[in-house]
Order: sequence, then structure tokens, then C-alpha cells
Amino acid sequence: MANKKDIVVWWIRRDIRLHDNAALYHALCSGYQVLPVFVFDKSILDKLDDKQDKRVEFIHQQISQLKAALRGMESDMYVHYGTPAEAFNLLMNEFNVAQVYTNRDYEPHATKRDSAIAELLSSKGSTMHTFKDQCIFEYTEILKDDGKPYTVFTPYSRKWKARLTPAALQPYPVEKELSQLYKNTGSAFHLPTPESMGFTFTGTAFPSVTVAQSIIKNYDKTRNFPAVLGTSRLGVHFRFGTISIREKAARALELNETYLNELIWRDFYMQILAHFPNVATGAFKPQYDRIEWRNNEHEFEAWCTGKTGYPIVDAGMRELNETGYMHNRVRMIVASFLTKHLLIDWRWGEAYFAKKLLDFDLSANNGGWQWAAGSGTDAAPYFRVFNPALQTEKFDQRYEYIKKWVPEFNTSTYPQPIVKHELARARCLETYKRALS
Repeated sequence: MANKKDIVVWWIRRDIRLHDNAALYHALCSGYQVLPVFVFDKSILDKLDDKQDKRVEFIHQQISQLKAALRGMESDMYVHYGTPAEAFNLLMNEFNVAQVYTNRDYEPHATKRDSAIAELLSSKGSTMHTFKDQCIFEYTEILKDDGKPYTVFTPYSRKWKARLTPAALQPYPVEKELSQLYKNTGSAFHLPTPESMGFTFTGTAFPSVTVAQSIIKNYDKTRNFPAVLGTSRLGVHFRFGTISIREKAARALELNETYLNELIWRDFYMQILAHFPNVATGAFKPQYDRIEWRNNEHEFEAWCTGKTGYPIVDAGMRELNETGYMHNRVRMIVASFLTKHLLIDWRWGEAYFAKKLLDFDLSANNGGWQWAAGSGTDAAPYFRVFNPALQTEKFDQRYEYIKKWVPEFNTSTYPQPIVKHELARARCLETYKRALS
């Protein structure tokens, strides 16, 4: 095509926001007009069984809002449903794409995708520039004195905090450069409809992007009680980058160290996945792959549907199934129950959470499940088996959370426990001991 316009692309993935965005800032400073691009990637979407997937709805909603904001600035966003390779081939037919700017993603699928796109761009005379944005420190930045990665959280977090400087939390002043956005005063680029991608949206109400300061300030006191609003519920926003990790870490540093530690856990699990990509499919401690899981499908179904006869477990699973969210304390309880009471492979639970969680993040989900199973980095020792009754007594003493999600609790219609705690604990200890001896 003659007279193709020279542009650079800001390729949006896990950073759906205009403020404090590393790749966008660098793109805007490149001297070219910047065209924002988002790809609804078929290679990911086609694997989703649930065609009412709440995460796809969240992404579509956020992309729609971002596109409207850009249109309000006489700019626009190019949105493609297909593969990234298709999108860039189409773009390069229409524009002279000098460079592509994007923020790094550390998951195995993402690193392969990015290598392939970098090669494609290079073959067409373009280049890809990547930046750190979804974490405070990348996997190469916090290492032991001998250059090896940390595999235990506490020493990692000490060095993380020691390395933290005001510069690490400095926001990117994107707002000063927005005049460099691609100018499109004509008709808008097309936004694929949910139906065109094979999805139906249900009008889900998503957690707010704003959180009361008091929640962060009191986080260490309230975070373990599922019946109270004592956590930020920002997981989905961290996952898709609709908020800035630097901004939230700066606030946590000011307000509550326990909340800051939760953000450090994000970085920790990201660096574990980057250094040890095999954890995506196998135990971090390989000897735990010798465990003889029972993998009873009927019991797994009871766990999935919240019908185990253990009220705190059932409440958590029902909350997850209905809302896409589960309280953090309850996540630990249900994961321990599946792996240790029922002796069902942690990968089964991990995959179920991957289907259901709004804030599903491979590194954190994998790290949490391996912690519960005892096979992970900072894992709970195998002989630690959560007692659901004691957990309830500690964290939902008045059964408020349980009654909300299990209304038939304490009635004749509520199922009997599918396993007795004492028997399950003894069976678990014997099975683990046999595998690990």
C-alpha cells in the first residue's frame, strides 16, 4: 500500500491501563505516533470450555472502556480476534510499523509467543522492545550472593526489601506524552463482539479498582476472616494490569507491611516459574511426584461442587463457582483438604482453580497449590494437615461466611462428611511417608 503511515505499536497484554505503564511510556517517547493494539488470542480462548468465562468478560469490558477513553482523545485502539501473528501481519500491511513496545510476560506460553513475534517483526524490518511492568523486581534482579535464585520466601523478601529504592516505585509519567498517540478522527477500529468470539456475557459485577485505605491499613488484622471485607480483592486488577503494581506497592509500604509481603509473594512466585518452568507440570520437589494419589473422581466432584460435608470447604467452593473469587484463607483450607484429606493430585485442583478464578495467574496459582500439597518451595510440611473444624473455629466462629454460602448448613439436607478428619490425616501421613522415605 502506497504512503503507509509510520507508527510504533503499544502491544497491550497484562497492562490494560493508560497510567504508569512502562511500555506505553517508552513508546510515546519514541518520536512516532503510537497505536495501541490488543489481540483476543484464539490459541488461548479456544481452550476455554466455559463460553461465559468471566475473565474474558472482564477483559472485553476493560478493553472497551480503554478504547472509549482513547477515542475521547481522538485516538483509537486496534483490536484483533485471532492470533498475534495474524494481527501483526495485518498491521504491517496497513502501516509501516517501525517498532513494537510491550511489557514482559514470564509464563512459558508467553515467552514462546513473544519470541515468535520478535522473529516475525525482525523478518519485516521491525523490532520489539520489552519492559518490566507487572512486578517490582524481575527474576534476574533478586538473587542469592552466589547468583542462584532464591527458593525460600523469607530470605528472598529480605533482599527484596533491602533492594527497594524510591526509584523502583517511580511511576512512568505517561500523561505528559499522550499527544503522541495515534490520531484517528475517522471511523473507529472494529471491536469484536463477545458473540463473534463464541462467548456470552452475563453482566458480572467485578471488584472495584479502588479500595478503602482502611482495608489496607488494617489488612494484617482482618485478612484471615472470610465473613468480613478485610482484603483488597484487587487480584483480577493485578492479573490484567488495570492497576499499577508500583502505585500499590508504594501505598503498602506506607500503610501495611503485611500487605506489602503479599505483593512480594507475587514477585517470588513469578521468579520461581521463570527460573524453574518445570513447576508448571511437576512438583518443585521431584520426590513428591512419587505420591500415590487416590484421585477418586466422585470425591473430586463433591469437592468441586461444594458438597463434601465440610462446611468451610463447601462455602469456599460455592463462592468460587458463583463469583470467580475465593477468600485467601479459604483457598488454603480447600487446597489442603483436596490434597491431604482426599489425596487428590494438586494438579487437579490447580486446573479447577485455573478454570474458575477471576484472578488466575499461573505462577501464584501453581505456587499456592504446591504449598498446600507440600511439594513446593516454601511448602507446608507434609505432616501439617489443616483441620477444617479448627480453621472454622478460628476464622468463622459465628458461621457467618458458611451460612452465606451453605444455607442448608445444620439441616437434614446437608451431606454427611465424605471422609473423617482423623482417618484422612492418618492416611495422608502414611501415604506421604511411603512416597518420601
